[in-house]
Amino acid sequence: MIGRGPARGLLFVLVGTGGLFAGCMPSTDVTVTVFAAASLRDAVDLAATAYTASVPGIRFLVSADSSAALRVQIEQGAPADLFLSADAVNPARLVDDGLADGAPIAFASADLAIVVPAGNPAGIGDPMDLARAGTRIIAAGPEVPITAYADRLVAELAGLDGYPVDFAERYAANVHSREDNARAVIAKVELGEGDAGIVYEPDARASSATWTIPLPDGVRIAATYAGVVVRGAGAAEAARAFLAWLAGPDGGSVLAGLGFERAGAVAIPAGALMP
Repeated sequence: MIGRGPARGLLFVLVGTGGLFAGCMPSTDVTVTVFAAASLRDAVDLAATAYTASVPGIRFLVSADSSAALRVQIEQGAPADLFLSADAVNPARLVDDGLADGAPIAFASADLAIVVPAGNPAGIGDPMDLARAGTRIIAAGPEVPITAYADRLVAELAGLDGYPVDFAERYAANVHSREDNARAVIAKVELGEGDAGIVYEPDARASSATWTIPLPDGVRIAATYAGVVVRGAGAAEAARAFLAWLAGPDGGSVLAGLGFERAGAVAIPAGALMP
């Protein structure tokens, strides 16, 4: 069952139960409320479907939006059991604020990609054209994780031979709009409302309305996805079990089918506020 929530950009997905599981979850009904980064929307839906095929009596209620927006909602008391972020920063902030039960766990990673509308009407030939005068770049807001990753990619490109010394400044001047989350960035590029955008590789792979501009050899920025159980969660045990499964080989297999890579269930050290 899919429906719109009251907040802008929020998507709610309810995934049902099924199957049998030779393991740790009780057979009583339990609903796990998951706040997930917008770029994880399809991944969490598929992962939850796979998980509920093996675990009896569990359902997932998933809301998807910008990681930063979801963190703020949790800070303001929104009921969530599990927070799955497109970075390590936002889960670590919940830890620092005493709103998390345990350390964040890195469960996946994804490369960044530069996308243009299908047909490439602006004639973007390589990443250097992101600094070309008149190029309209669709980006996200300053608090959205994709923005920090994109800034790192732009900085890496700016250091390459042949790129102008003010590449980053020219790129910033070309930002045409800033969107609420990463999914909204690629949606605008798909519609041709901008000439290019920097997005997550799984979103680029899933889009039939964009083309990907290859990055120079040796240039690679990977986003780290981390999850944390919310302190006081009503379904903390079930949430922790799902996060462990998501970070393991079975969850990793589901995510890999969408273009994510396993992060190896690495715990994020306290105070490690890196994107």
